[in-house]
Amino acid sequence: MAHARIFTDPAVMLGKPCIKGTRITVELILRKLGAGRSFSDLLEAYPQLSEDDLRAALAFAADYMQHETVLAAE
Repeated sequence: MAHARIFTDPAVMLGKPCIKGTRITVELILRKLGAGRSFSDLLEAYPQLSEDDLRAALAFAADYMQHETVLAAE
């Protein structure tokens, strides 16, 4: 799963996927959006990000979830 704007490096943020050139994790972006923050809010709070970075984080998360296996509880 290659995403041009996302990188992982064990020496940066414990290897969590981050936006390239930053220490901002995909997880942080998803948590902020999940808490009701808008793209505009995030772009204002993190001026080093672009809208394309935020969309890349969402695409990365969707691709990651695509490979999850869900087991039905009995």
